[in-house]
Amino acid sequence: MFDPSSVQAAPSPDLLTPDNAMMLFVDHQPQMFFGAASADRAGVINATVGLAKSARVFDVPVVLSTVAAESFSGPILPQLLDVFPKHGVIDRTSMNAWEDAALVEAVKATGRSKIILSGLWTEVCLVLPALSALGQGYEVYVVADASAGVTAESHEHAMQRMTAAGAVPVTWLQVLLELQRDWARGETYAATLDVVKEHGGAYGMGVVYAQSMISPHAAG
Repeated sequence: MFDPSSVQAAPSPDLLTPDNAMMLFVDHQPQMFFGAASADRAGVINATVGLAKSARVFDVPVVLSTVAAESFSGPILPQLLDVFPKHGVIDRTSMNAWEDAALVEAVKATGRSKIILSGLWTEVCLVLPALSALGQGYEVYVVADASAGVTAESHEHAMQRMTAAGAVPVTWLQVLLELQRDWARGETYAATLDVVKEHGGAYGMGVVYAQSMISPHAAG
């Protein structure tokens, strides 16, 4: 029974925070982008890099992974690696990243229970690890716009399958703003808005306008 006396000004435990989440980037590689036709590829790249910079702003642990990088799929997206130039990349043979022991150990080592997952293709390289991680007790947040499938239909059906299994669909900007959550958090305020200005499209342009025409603090 609902008890109004227990209501208080406090965040939900379901919310992503810099302390409870990690990010897993799976197979953002040239060969995978060639076949990813469910969304504008430039938009997917923009969202992926925006998501990566969000992790950097809030010091969220990151695991980067590729599949068959040397024999088929090519290197990880250079713009993604530029955000984490000293970060190792786990290359796999398995389509299901969760069947790679090194990757699972890297995720476990972060100590986080919420996985913010993105990658190519949605219907294979996201569905398989998402269902596997969910089955082992993790909470999975799938970043839809930093991911893509072979067709719009395959992407959508994969998102539906993961959602039905308990995954939470999100977007990269949603993740960034959820991590910030309070504009009074001065230590990450400027860096958050820098990511918005670089990757937030019309919202980013609005921030540029507000800060230049109204006040440096007008955006938040």
